[in-house]
Amino acid sequence: MLPSTAASAADPDPRVGLGAGYLNAPSASSNLEQVAHRDRPAGMFDPNSYSSGGFYNSDFGFGGKYAFTGNYNGFNIFDISKPSDPQLVTSVVCPGGQGDISVHNNLLFMSVEETRGRVDCGTNSSVGERFQGVRIFDISNVRNPVQVAGVQLCRGSHTHTLVNDPKDPDNVYIYVSGTASVRPATTMEGCNNNAADGDNPSRWRIEVIKVPVAAPQLAKVVTESRLFQDPVTGRVDGLQNGPTSPRHPSGSTWSPTPNTNACHDITAYPEIGLAAGACQGNGILIDISDPANPRRIDAVADPNFAYWHSATFNNDGTKVIFTDEWGGGSAAHCLATEQPEWGANAIFDIVDGKMQFRSYYKLPAPQTTRENCVAHNGSLIPVPGRDIMMQAWYQGGLSVFDFTDSAHPKEIAFFDRGPVSATSLVLGGFWSAYWYNGHLYGNEILRGFDVFKLKPSQYLSKAEIQAAESVRLDGFNPQGQPKISWAPSFAVARSYYDQLVRANAFDAALATKVDGFLTRAEDFAADGKRGAAEEQLRTLANVLGAPQYQTLKDAVLALADAVNPAVSVTVNPAEATGNNGWYTSDVTLTFTGLTANLTGQVSTDDGATWVNASANGVATISSDVKGSVRYRALDNNGYPTKEATVWLKIDKTAPTVSVSGLANGASYGNSGSVTVDWTVSDATSGPAATPESGLLDGKRVTRGTSIVLSGLTLGSHTFEVTAKDKAGNTTTKSITFTVKTSFADLQAFVDGYKSTGTISASNADKLTSNLSKASAAASNAEKIEWLTAFVNQASVLNATGVRNQLVRDGQALINELRG
Repeated sequence: MLPSTAASAADPDPRVGLGAGYLNAPSASSNLEQVAHRDRPAGMFDPNSYSSGGFYNSDFGFGGKYAFTGNYNGFNIFDISKPSDPQLVTSVVCPGGQGDISVHNNLLFMSVEETRGRVDCGTNSSVGERFQGVRIFDISNVRNPVQVAGVQLCRGSHTHTLVNDPKDPDNVYIYVSGTASVRPATTMEGCNNNAADGDNPSRWRIEVIKVPVAAPQLAKVVTESRLFQDPVTGRVDGLQNGPTSPRHPSGSTWSPTPNTNACHDITAYPEIGLAAGACQGNGILIDISDPANPRRIDAVADPNFAYWHSATFNNDGTKVIFTDEWGGGSAAHCLATEQPEWGANAIFDIVDGKMQFRSYYKLPAPQTTRENCVAHNGSLIPVPGRDIMMQAWYQGGLSVFDFTDSAHPKEIAFFDRGPVSATSLVLGGFWSAYWYNGHLYGNEILRGFDVFKLKPSQYLSKAEIQAAESVRLDGFNPQGQPKISWAPSFAVARSYYDQLVRANAFDAALATKVDGFLTRAEDFAADGKRGAAEEQLRTLANVLGAPQYQTLKDAVLALADAVNPAVSVTVNPAEATGNNGWYTSDVTLTFTGLTANLTGQVSTDDGATWVNASANGVATISSDVKGSVRYRALDNNGYPTKEATVWLKIDKTAPTVSVSGLANGASYGNSGSVTVDWTVSDATSGPAATPESGLLDGKRVTRGTSIVLSGLTLGSHTFEVTAKDKAGNTTTKSITFTVKTSFADLQAFVDGYKSTGTISASNADKLTSNLSKASAAASNAEKIEWLTAFVNQASVLNATGVRNQLVRDGQALINELRG
């Protein structure tokens, strides 16, 4: 149910004087809108006593679209995919107290501290095997979580911290803060209540559990870290060993006693390699670069702090806030008579690995003696450029405050309900309050689960809220801080602009000018006019020259790159397939950075034509290319993104070889000769060196050689030249030609032999006579008769070469005439 909400006001504060009620108490808010509330479900409250301590709601975490809320009797899983209507998925009854929750993928970890805890989650605390430590559930099926492991611990687990090691994704580490009395060794071997100078005392340490993600049943303690050890004396109780004075500065007794023998809470920030431990009597800074072996690097104390309870870094890791749970959370410590440094936050700057105190922050609205109230759990709200935290204050409600100026924190929003009881202090209020993916969530001890949204105000602009809402996490464990980053957006740029306006860093004219550029750029971008939007933003960046505008300028330039992105491509194959950096096969360009409304395009002709990539963002280039290939993306409205180029050399075409002196398919008379030569050309990569020789019937022939055809056999011959281009493509030019003889060729041979005196004039005349008669004969029979006479006459010549030549060719003509 959603109780009534009083109107927000600054003076008088509407939180003061709220009426009481269990589920119907009036509430007051400022700059927050409550969008949902869910009472504790069945199994998570005692129907006979709504304030029963065995059913308190406690801490919680997030994974995906689910919120996992702890309870002293188990835990609940809410589907928060629609934050205004969270749906209970399941409740797991598993008593044990505390119920601190963290989630990693399909594993849920739960702190168990009370002696009523049983290994099997049974509800009868008088039977069964005791369990105090960290339970591990498989939540692959969120409707049916299954406990798969548990690690027993000497002091149980009051809280725990899940630490991811960026270098070791196969394991997670659990830092356990156990604050209960030490278990007897009869219930767990090795446990003891030895003094600090005794043998391996079970106090003055934290346990580090290593959990193999794929085999959580193998989880075990790998380190018992002595974070409080004195580096000089070696004493394990090297930090605060008791109050600095007999009483708290308020005059009351210390509660709890600030005796540093455990940490109450440790907040890990793996991306910066640090953790902050709120450790009873001290705040400590821890090096967690080796997660299995945390190491203290600084410690602070404060006489105003009763009990160092929890810690939160700012996103830059340059500040840390510690909370003081004065009174243990069960006392009314937000009274008008109490000082703002009691039961408050202490804000430190981190300078060169050391913590330097800057200020306190305490809930500014006084509460009544019927409301337990003190600083408790919270988290950052990811507003770019600012350090803003939301925090639970038990029955003090929720407070959202800005600590960007760590010396002057200021509340900017709140939500509060009246006391649970009108007559007495009944423990209740918000245990924890955390931001997750655009909404604020709170877990009230008795009343249930709440969801809120921020509202724009003089302290927080609409753009700043939108920028925060743009941050999306896969999960969030408040004691495991993630590094927050913001994608470039108009909301982010506007956030920095709004902050400068709020700080009076602009004069009126410049503020108007900057606003105009941003407005025009956003309008252009909304219309799909990417180039025009980019131009406005880059022009604006040039206007922002002063140093105080650098953050805004950086955001504007990042937005210019994002609003008209130059999509990128990956070339495949990554290495050239040919020689000299040339590809000799198809090349694909695979687009990256395409969104659902963008289609990749490439152009190989300097933008004259564009070809779409396939649906999966792959463009294939099959044509020969030498130079820049342009690429871009086109949105659904036909507007292109910024163009970019990739230099490619693609030559898939073999070179051309031209041969002179021989023609393919030609016939040549064997009485002559031919001079063979060739040239090589290639239009893309260019020819490699022209080959100096070819092959004639398999035998090497040098270019420019004169081939005497009489030296070849009559019939078919093949001449080949093989050449390459610079890309490595190869071509072989092959020419087939025929060598024949004829009456004219035979006469040419006879005339030649006569002129050189190789045969006598008499023999030459006789051979010529027979050839003439054969050539002039009317029938083939007569031709054959006279050619036979020619052959017979040639066969008796003395010169062997002449004889063989004339006999062979004459007989060839006879065979040809015979068919």
